[in-house]
Amino acid sequence: MSREMEEVRDHFIQGISRITHFWGFPKAMGALYGAIYLSPEPLSLDEMVSLVGVSKGAVSTNIRNLERLGVVHKKIKVGDRKDYYIAETDFWKIVKGVLREREKNEFDLALRSVGESLDMVKEIETAGTVSEETLFYQQRITELKSFFDSLDNLVATLIALDDLRSGVIKNIFKKQK
Repeated sequence: MSREMEEVRDHFIQGISRITHFWGFPKAMGALYGAIYLSPEPLSLDEMVSLVGVSKGAVSTNIRNLERLGVVHKKIKVGDRKDYYIAETDFWKIVKGVLREREKNEFDLALRSVGESLDMVKEIETAGTVSEETLFYQQRITELKSFFDSLDNLVATLIALDDLRSGVIKNIFKKQK
């Protein structure tokens, strides 16, 4: 590979790293995906260590997370004991997997926390201790909870629409056979 292409690859890997960090994932996850995505051949963990510059343990941990999200897939080479990985290139599939994962965990915790905070404010109001601050908190938290509920419904709808789209496409191909 030419020096110019190495610079392009490194720049791309750094960009993907920044994007994943922005979305709350480790930078190493993005770097690994970037390296695998630009590789015309499946990559081993050892190859990823040298490309991305993180420890083999970090590569192993992050690659398992990427695999769980459906962002990379394991490939086996006959006669070789190493695991190799290829990138998922269907970006809608990646987004759907990430949304499902993020929605299940952190978003549910955040939504529950906001709901519990609203319940706490309502208990204070019910106890007869109503102040301007209590009303202000109740209004603000109610608005945020409403927004989060709408966002949660939007994500669920997007996932359901994509599942429906996938099912329709599969049925069309079945009928054509």
